[in-house]
Amino acid sequence: MSQRLVRRSVLGLALGLGLGAVTGVATPAFAQTAAAKASKLDARAVAVGYSELVYANYSDSLGSARDMQKAIAALLAAPSKETLEAARKSWLDAREFYGQTEAFRFYGGPIDDENGPEGQINAWPMDESYVDYVEGKANAGFINDPKFKITKANLAKQNERGGEENIATGWHAIEFLLWGQDLSETGPGDRSFEDYVDGKRANADRRRLYLKVVTELLIDDLASVTKAWAPGQKNFRAQFDKGGVESVRKIIVGLGSLSRGELAGERMEVPLNSQDQEDEHSCFSDNTHRDMVANAMGIQNVWLGQYKRRDGSSLKVASLADLVGAKNAELSGKTSAQIASTVKATEGIQAPFDREIIGGADAPGRKRIQAAVDSATEQSKLLVQAANAIGITKLTLVQP
Repeated sequence: MSQRLVRRSVLGLALGLGLGAVTGVATPAFAQTAAAKASKLDARAVAVGYSELVYANYSDSLGSARDMQKAIAALLAAPSKETLEAARKSWLDAREFYGQTEAFRFYGGPIDDENGPEGQINAWPMDESYVDYVEGKANAGFINDPKFKITKANLAKQNERGGEENIATGWHAIEFLLWGQDLSETGPGDRSFEDYVDGKRANADRRRLYLKVVTELLIDDLASVTKAWAPGQKNFRAQFDKGGVESVRKIIVGLGSLSRGELAGERMEVPLNSQDQEDEHSCFSDNTHRDMVANAMGIQNVWLGQYKRRDGSSLKVASLADLVGAKNAELSGKTSAQIASTVKATEGIQAPFDREIIGGADAPGRKRIQAAVDSATEQSKLLVQAANAIGITKLTLVQP
């Protein structure tokens, strides 16, 4: 999987709420209350609505990535400041949609089961020298190794080989190839378009090929997870829709794990503690602040059963908030408010993120990030209470 936490054992999360602890993602431990069974809005409706939302979000992520692919093709055909800037913008635009899909992780679904492509799509942090030159190492990386054949199969094979920072594929490999190392305290990386011009930089032809191939691989992987959620097919979605309370349990596992383990933990607490740019999620483009917002929005989308599509239309489906509200309206409202607070807190984090993490505990940037950590942590506790309210008494949430 892509982050360090995913390699750690998955722990049953009690969070001081008296819930039973369990180990192992596959444990099908849950219970359904009579009240939940009697509710007009049942677990199946929520599962079906969730599937619709997931498919819409993955479809938008795939569509925006294909737009990025077109912009990258234009850059490779005619490298210039303008085409490089357009490719960068397309990457940033596409990340807005992918970031929201991370609410669909952590329960062994198509994105991150044993054969899932998550680590190939979004692995980080990245050792840049594994792919291309870095400051002081002009000949580093596969791009500068003429013996290495640049193909999708080879890049996939080399991804995370020999170390979790040996990242050869995905969003962040593309990000590095568009921005280069971030050596600035005030802005992102500043790779020159001349890196892609023959005669201007060594191995420009191989760099062009690498960027082309790694983008194609990302498209393939996004297409595979989108297909797994397509309606009317014999796929993961077909089984998920029939899963009832167990599917709802998985949904809450995904939201709670992203809230505490990934968003609050790996993406904010770790860099807060280390104050190291290398622990920043999208460090080359300085887009980490938007990654946080997109993740928080993804959680809110699922909880409320809502999603704003790429074409501007709005999707509304049966929601967890309503299912919980039928049993405990006060708790549902409190959870909705806390999730909204987390979105607002992440929106308050300023760019560049690598400067927000610097300083003492009272530094304004660190306080902004800590507020988001605290809010996301609290919402994870409320999500466990929400699960308990509808009879789901045991969860397997990933912790930091």
